[in-house]
Amino acid sequence: MLGWFKAIMPKEERFFDYFVAHATVVVAGAESLRGLLQGGDTVEKYCQEIADRENEADEVTRQTLHAVRRTFITPFDRTDIQDLVTSLDDAIDEMNKTAKIIMLFEIRTFEPQMQQMGDIILQASKLMLEAMPLLRSIGTNVVRLNALTEEVVQIEDQADRLHDEGRKALYVANRSSNPAGNPMTFIVGSEIYDHLESVVDRFEDVSNEINALIVDQL
Repeated sequence: MLGWFKAIMPKEERFFDYFVAHATVVVAGAESLRGLLQGGDTVEKYCQEIADRENEADEVTRQTLHAVRRTFITPFDRTDIQDLVTSLDDAIDEMNKTAKIIMLFEIRTFEPQMQQMGDIILQASKLMLEAMPLLRSIGTNVVRLNALTEEVVQIEDQADRLHDEGRKALYVANRSSNPAGNPMTFIVGSEIYDHLESVVDRFEDVSNEINALIVDQL
């Protein structure tokens, strides 16, 4: 009886606006991260921008979770909504962690592989932003949604390769047999690579949540 009643009740549509709003903030954070990885005198400015975007994302997450608790009929399962917005939030959290490490160790120049990872992080964020409004009509948009999530998986593979190549290059440049090497440069650089890879991993989490919604709704 309750299932029939829920089926005829109008569903709360503002959740889709929250998804889009959050993904828009994440893209802005990714743009600042890419700018940060260009290095130079603007590093501190971009780090602050990322921190600001992370705060904005936290607020959208708070509003979404509050709406989940107060809304009787939700467009998706409540846990699915929570998992989707949390995975988006985790992506920008990892961007902020990357920026904090860079500020802590006063890094102002970045390896080519780091910069390439910044490029594909921005690419992944834009793919997920494109996906968010399509969730309003999953059945109609299932082909495009599947294509977007598959592209994120491919980006994650690229990020893994760049992570490994970058760390290898850092090791070769800073191993003990190289008189110009500095072990701290390898340690700090490796940590930055790990955080950048984690950002991409979080976008893969977002794509996995979208795939789960597709399975549940179709």
